[in-house]
Amino acid sequence: MLNILSLNSGSSSCKAQLYEMPSQRVLCSAVFERIGLSEGIAKLSFNNQTLTLNQDFKTHHDAILTLLNNLIQNKIIESYDDISAVGHRVVHGGEKYSKSVIIDQKVVTDILALSALAPLHNPANHLGIMVTSELIPNATQVAVFDTAFHQTLKPQVYLYPIPRSFYQKHKVRKYGFHGTSHRYVSARALEALDNPQAKIIVCHLGNGASLAAIDAGKCVNTSMGFTPLAGIMMGTRSGDIDPSIIPFVQKALHLNSDDALEVFNKESGLLGVSGISSDMRDIQKAMDEGHPDAILAIDMYVERIGMLIASYIAQLKGCDAIVFTAGVGENATFIRERVIAYLTPVFNVKIDTQLNKKRGEFLDLTLDGSSMKVYVIPTNEELMIALDTYQLIA
Repeated sequence: MLNILSLNSGSSSCKAQLYEMPSQRVLCSAVFERIGLSEGIAKLSFNNQTLTLNQDFKTHHDAILTLLNNLIQNKIIESYDDISAVGHRVVHGGEKYSKSVIIDQKVVTDILALSALAPLHNPANHLGIMVTSELIPNATQVAVFDTAFHQTLKPQVYLYPIPRSFYQKHKVRKYGFHGTSHRYVSARALEALDNPQAKIIVCHLGNGASLAAIDAGKCVNTSMGFTPLAGIMMGTRSGDIDPSIIPFVQKALHLNSDDALEVFNKESGLLGVSGISSDMRDIQKAMDEGHPDAILAIDMYVERIGMLIASYIAQLKGCDAIVFTAGVGENATFIRERVIAYLTPVFNVKIDTQLNKKRGEFLDLTLDGSSMKVYVIPTNEELMIALDTYQLIA
């Protein structure tokens, strides 16, 4: 048995799960928020209880040290050396990494170099690596890249119709994100279908959202692009828009480029259209009350998802299963129903609307006579990280 820590370090947050492998038993889950800010908070769950800490965590070092000490105090581990490896979520692996790797100095250097492509994420991911390397020096450190799963895209898919020098000199191309989730969920779908050659479309619908077209376990297209701003409409992100809108808005509102991007990343999407919230629960409530902008936001959201699924069915030359996952995909039952209703007239895909009222669990929603399966499969990126880490060290 090996204890493996899955770690997702953000700029002011840190999420962790400690697994006993290969049994996949979760020994502890932890979330630290507002690191480096006032009014920090942490929640640690273990032994069927949850411990809440309201205290300031000045650095990620403080947060991770607090986690490790609580693991010892609550007799989950006896010493830091009981953790055999730490698997780190790393958002951007560029073109260099198509699979998870054991971290050495070259990998660390590459992660930092790729910060230009993911300035909000890679530096924070690197910080988590540095802290755990210091605190748990005998543990093997592993990098699991969000972009790796999408490295099977063909050039006609990942290249943009812009001057080739942009790619050749600056690596401007589609990378795709949420890869760890897409890989985990599609693998579960292949198992459910009992067909390793199946064609699957995964809809990872959370506050950030992306779709992936997957053929026999390999990604052939995905909706996010050079950055996570591309693709479908999201909680606060616009998704795909005419690029001329950005300089137009800059001039009209007297914004610099960073401020303009802030608008399209954090003030657009469901929030921007509804004027209410980026949270689907709030928008659904307003929609049910007849709020016209909430109704419009949902119509736009469903339209964009439905159109992209249809295009992926064409690209895959068929589809064996559509899968919904992540916060909205697993819990917003009305979104699932409306997306499938959008597709039904052309693709004859049918779901059990009564069964669809369930949420947050594995569901086969398919009705007899449907042209393809429809699943709800809860994602588990932390487990995927632990599995990759275990395979590299076992």
